[in-house]
This record gives sequence, C-alpha cells and structure tokens, in this order.
Amino acid sequence: MKIMIIVGARPNFMKAAPIVSAIRAHNGAFSALESAKGRIDTILVHTGQHYDDGMSGAFFTDLGLPEPDIYLGVGSGSHAMQTAEIMRQFEGVVLSEKPDAVIVVGDVNSTLGCALVASKIAFPGDGDRPLIAHVEAGLRSFDRAMPEEINRVITDHLSDLLFVTEESGIRNLQNEGITPDAIHFVGNTMIDSLLASQEKAKNSSILVDFGLNGSTDSTTSVHQYVLLTLHRPSNVDNREVLLPILEGLQELSSSYPILFPMHPRTRRRIAEFGLEHFFSSGDVTRRRVALHGIHVLEPLGYLEFLCLMRHAALVVTDSGGIQEETTCLRVPCVTVRNNTERPVTVTCGTNTIAGTTKQGIQRAVKKSLEGYHHAEIPDYWDGKAAERIVKVLVSALKGQRSISKASGNVHGDVSAATSHQAIASGILSKATTEDVRSGGERN
Repeated sequence: MKIMIIVGARPNFMKAAPIVSAIRAHNGAFSALESAKGRIDTILVHTGQHYDDGMSGAFFTDLGLPEPDIYLGVGSGSHAMQTAEIMRQFEGVVLSEKPDAVIVVGDVNSTLGCALVASKIAFPGDGDRPLIAHVEAGLRSFDRAMPEEINRVITDHLSDLLFVTEESGIRNLQNEGITPDAIHFVGNTMIDSLLASQEKAKNSSILVDFGLNGSTDSTTSVHQYVLLTLHRPSNVDNREVLLPILEGLQELSSSYPILFPMHPRTRRRIAEFGLEHFFSSGDVTRRRVALHGIHVLEPLGYLEFLCLMRHAALVVTDSGGIQEETTCLRVPCVTVRNNTERPVTVTCGTNTIAGTTKQGIQRAVKKSLEGYHHAEIPDYWDGKAAERIVKVLVSALKGQRSISKASGNVHGDVSAATSHQAIASGILSKATTEDVRSGGERN
C-alpha cells in the first residue's frame, strides 16, 4: 500500500507527524519474513506553503518528522496563485507516484489544492484515482468570509474518508449529506503530537532565557505571563480591526508581560499601519523581559512554544489549533474572533470567544483570568487518534482491493470498503439533527 501524506504549513506538521509515526509502528508489526502486502509505503510531500526555517524546518526537527520525500517549494502568493501552483505541481507528483491513498490535513490551501487534484486525476491505463482521506474533517465556523472555511467544506465533499476530531464535526457532515459510513470519529492528531512532546518540552530553556523562571525544573515557580498569537488575515490585514485588538490588550500588558511570537505577515502589517508603539522596543532575543508590555519574539519552534503555552497564565490567540491545545493543557484561552469551528473548546474546555472589539477582549480577558476553568478532555483526545486513522485506512484499502478483484473496478465502492466503525460505533448514534448553526452562534 502506498500512502501519500500532504503538509504545507505549520499546523499541518503537528497533525501529520503522529500519522507518520503510526504508520511506522504498523510496519514494525511485520517481520522480515512476512509478506510485504500489509506494509505501507509512505511518501511525505511538503508543498512549501510555509517555506522558511522558522516557519517550517524547526517544526520538522521538533516533531521528529522525516525529511520530505518531495518538496514543491510553492512559496507565498494570493490564494488563487498559491492554490493554482500547488495544483500544477502536485498533479505531476500524483501521476508519477500513483499512490493508493492521499491524506490531506487541516484547512490550508495545500489541503484544498491537493484534494482537488486527487479527486480529478485519472491514472493512465486504468483511469483510477487515489482514495482521499481528510484528517480534521467536519469543522465549521459557518463564516464563508474565512478562506479556511471554504477549504474545509470543499475538501470534505471531495474526500472518501472523513476523520473527525469532535462530535460537532459528525453533525455538520451529516447535515451536509455525507454518508455516515464515510465518517470516522477518531480524535485529534494535534493532541497526539502535544501528548507525545510534553516531556521534551519540559526540557526547553526558554523560560530561563526570558528570565521568567530561575531553573529548567518545571516545579520551580514561574513568573506569570500571557502568550499571544495573531496571524489571521481578517485580523491583521485591516487596520480598523487590528487597532482595537491591540487596544484591548493594553490594560492587560500593564499587569503582565505579553510574549508575542510574531508571524511575518503580522509584522509587515504592523509596520505598514504604524502600530509599532504598542510594543516594547526591540525584539526579544533570549534576554530577560520586562514584567509588563508586549514583547515581540521571532517565530518559535514547536517545543519552545509548547513550553510557553503550558506555563502561561493566559493565551490570547486567533488560531484554531491553539484553542484545542490550551483545552488539553487546561490553560485559559481567549480567542480573538467572532466564532469558532471548534465549539468543544468552549463547551468542554477553557476557551472564551472575545470578538475583536476593545471592550469584548477586555471582558473576555477578565473573565478568563478570574474564572475557574474545570476543563474536560474531549472524547478520543487521548494520543491514539493516528493509530485509529491508520487502522481505518488499512481496512479501506484492503476492502477496495477485494472489491476490485470481484468487480474489475479498481477504485471500487468506498462506502462498502470503509464499513470499519469499531471506533465510531455508538458515537455516531449520539449525533443529533440539531441545527449546528444555532449552536455555533451561541458560542
């Protein structure tokens, strides 16, 4: 079996790394004397959507990802230009490698572009195409102004296997007419990465480097601080939106140091809009930070960021993945957005949706710092999501081959091939026909 895994941006790396490890463990179960039919050949394709070492290379090292087998190097550009270049280059890769399955993760342009190519490809000779599996399927913000929402919806409707992280995803997909046999509630591979990396993150020296802790010993008292991330174009590309967000953080920054690993696009916009006065002068490069103000950091590696997140008094973000990670870590989180496609982080976790107004952010910060957060870990966020994904994939591909032999149809009936529901049985039956739009708006 040949499975191609696509990554392109940092959130993809955390979601894909556990799948690579689970495939490695699957292959390790076969002895050298056994038939190779049950083994999986993995091809890791990096589109290069995030292409500098700070945004990409360090994460590969921290997560133990192997070097990509294929690197496309598409770089930046408008959504149309970037997606088109991904599709143009990826088509040749798929035709050359002829994988049995293509795994796309998350909701970035690489996810959509590669799913589109795989859905329309026809291998020479038999006209077949690979099975398409979407990891992190079914998440919905119901905000079509978000590019990620467009990517999520289209990718889900192109995919044969939909791997869901939370129960809202099941309801969303069923409400959109996706057959239940294609939906698999497996858990969250981003949480797999977090749980697998916690011990390594404890050894990071970043708290000592910034003067927030006198020792790398995690039991030593840490000076309270806030961790901030902002990168969504809807927040940072419009001065009229970014300005009240920064104003909403000013009062907080007078009481806590705010550590801000800054995305390159955010840095460019802050300079363009003349908003540098909101930040402490100069970047923080491994030196003691003042105990107030907003301190700009260079992008961090995964383990350093995980260490900072784990010890933060509060995380303020517009990232979907960080909403999930803080829920797992039971760290208070304020999301600077008007909605979330991850409602379980609000109903079950530590997340508060603040909006983007100065007053809304101040209220959410006050509530999060003063309130008691009795977070529950969502179902299947147990570090074994990737293992479940591999089991479903192997079952689907084996079933596909059996159907091919019987019918002469190489692609086969995917619904029949994916009837493996040991993981999701009982969970799908809990899904209701409730209109999830109303639930999303309540959050």
